[in-house]
Amino acid sequence: MNILYITNHLNIGGITSYCLTLASGLKRKGHSVYIASSGGSLIHEFIKEGIRYIPIPIKTKKEISPKIIMCEFSLSGIIKVNNIQIIHSHSRTTQVLATLLSRRAHIPHVYTCHGYFKRRLLRRLFPCWGDKTIAISQQVKEHLVHDFKVDEGRITVIHNGIDVEKFSSGSFGSWHQVKIDLGLGSGPVIGIVARLSDVKGHQYLIRAMLQVLREVPDAQLLICGEGKEKENLVKLVDELGVSKSVFFKPEAQGTQNMLSVMDVFVMPSLKEGLGLALMEAMAAGVPVVGSNIGGIRTLIQADVTGLLAEPADCDGLSRAIVALLKDNNKAQYLSDNARRFIREHFSKEQMIRETEEVYAQCLNTKR
Repeated sequence: MNILYITNHLNIGGITSYCLTLASGLKRKGHSVYIASSGGSLIHEFIKEGIRYIPIPIKTKKEISPKIIMCEFSLSGIIKVNNIQIIHSHSRTTQVLATLLSRRAHIPHVYTCHGYFKRRLLRRLFPCWGDKTIAISQQVKEHLVHDFKVDEGRITVIHNGIDVEKFSSGSFGSWHQVKIDLGLGSGPVIGIVARLSDVKGHQYLIRAMLQVLREVPDAQLLICGEGKEKENLVKLVDELGVSKSVFFKPEAQGTQNMLSVMDVFVMPSLKEGLGLALMEAMAAGVPVVGSNIGGIRTLIQADVTGLLAEPADCDGLSRAIVALLKDNNKAQYLSDNARRFIREHFSKEQMIRETEEVYAQCLNTKR
């Protein structure tokens, strides 16, 4: 098959990781894979895998934008010349673009829904869900059916898959040296890897650190990521007087290195389609705490693969974190179960195979 992926950008993040895993896996299976995007820091990773990169001016959040029309014209010729058979989109704006291209070229459009949408008029007027929609969790599928009335028969649940071996503990370097490089002390590290957005719940984790520090005075919070909420979060840290125990670092330093120094990983999101960083932490054998919402419940089985706290519950978060820091046997039990669970149910091979099957269904239907 000749497959075209369309994304807004190729910077560090869940959608880029998803596309890289999927595109490189399909390339190795003999498919021709192209990716169109506005660019980003990880372009070289795609090119290294033999995926052809096509620059387009799609860096916009507006569903009705002249940029989308420009991209349609520039990609139409490429689709024809390279005999593209499947278009796969990953965001609202690329969803609209892919729908226009699909109708013009009469080829199938597959869309992956990576999370939750607000119910807006334009989504009802121009749904653009594609011939097939992939939902990354059962909760995301339910959201599409209940909130947007998407035909359930057009939705396939395919969980994100990761390279489990990449995140096995044996693949990490010296965690002690990483700690030094990050400027961390010798105390236990609570960590989060996520963009700095209010929906990710960083503020509740920072507030929870007040109680954690009362129980474990040398505990440290490592916040990995960048985003528009950074200024507010730094201000909150200063107001609470915990600046000596909280460290902000860009995710660009490498998820594997960050995970190697964490004693507990926390995902306190208010909404979450599934949680790629959470999956990576579980695969790396880091005990996890997460909000009792959305796709996180797909990954964390309470007291089996991790601990759950109610969303925005600072006390619940602190109790769960302290429980793992103070009970090594419990932490080890949960991390062993979590690593096994990810290996058995969320491998990249399974995601690639199931997505390939969706493409084949689309092509058979068109024929």
